[in-house]
Amino acid sequence: MRSFFAAIAALLALLLAGVAVPAIWADRNIVQESGFVAMASPLGSDPKFQAALTAAASKTVSAQLNVNPALLQIVQPILDAATKSLTTDPGYPAAWTETLRRSHRLTVTDAGQAAGDQSGLTLDVAPLLDLVVKKVTAGVGAPVSAPPQVLISVGRADQRAAIVKLATYAPLGYWGAGAAALALLLALVIARRRSTTLLLVGLGLAALAGAWKLGMDQLAKNVLDSASGNAVADLFKQQFVAASSASFGWWIIVALVVAGVMVVVGGLGRIFARS
Repeated sequence: MRSFFAAIAALLALLLAGVAVPAIWADRNIVQESGFVAMASPLGSDPKFQAALTAAASKTVSAQLNVNPALLQIVQPILDAATKSLTTDPGYPAAWTETLRRSHRLTVTDAGQAAGDQSGLTLDVAPLLDLVVKKVTAGVGAPVSAPPQVLISVGRADQRAAIVKLATYAPLGYWGAGAAALALLLALVIARRRSTTLLLVGLGLAALAGAWKLGMDQLAKNVLDSASGNAVADLFKQQFVAASSASFGWWIIVALVVAGVMVVVGGLGRIFARS
């Protein structure tokens, strides 16, 4: 009977851990603004993304210029120079960070309030365009209006719904991790052969790590399969998915290391118990 209850407790620990670990990762890297910004910040240095961003900035600012065609021929070189130097502007890093913060607030923090918004992740690149507008204004010698928001939608409506649920339930992962630890401790306390229980839990954790890897790969595929037709949006999505996979990949590696230690300790315990 003790072995039966120990097995139930060990299985419960694995089930709880299977949900808690991805939830904690998501809370730290997606739900929390600081984690999201830290993970997405390197994307602003990607050459392909910068090229797409520069082209989009030029097109958007051109649409804001209320000038006749003759004057536009004079203004266009100034605009081209401003957009080409966007990513080398000293204010670019701060503007990119502010873009990510605004985008996080639109997508995650205020997701539950924007019930009618059918987009997925929403980028607000207005802080970046503001750098271009300031240079154009200085070059033209006349004020050029900058829109307060320049939104680029990334993803589908179902992905937006998933983000809303993620922001609601991901913080519960810490409670799940605590419950998993208690369940594992209970399993080891009541087990007849603790070394065997530890070994089996280690094998189960290794299997969980494999399941996390397969789940992450499938999720990444589902996200990347939805092309928006916007170069900036698609490149951001590709780079962000790659960064997310790499980040969670380290968590999987740590889980495999822990699983290996448990298997080794449990296996040695079985050997010494028989000798």
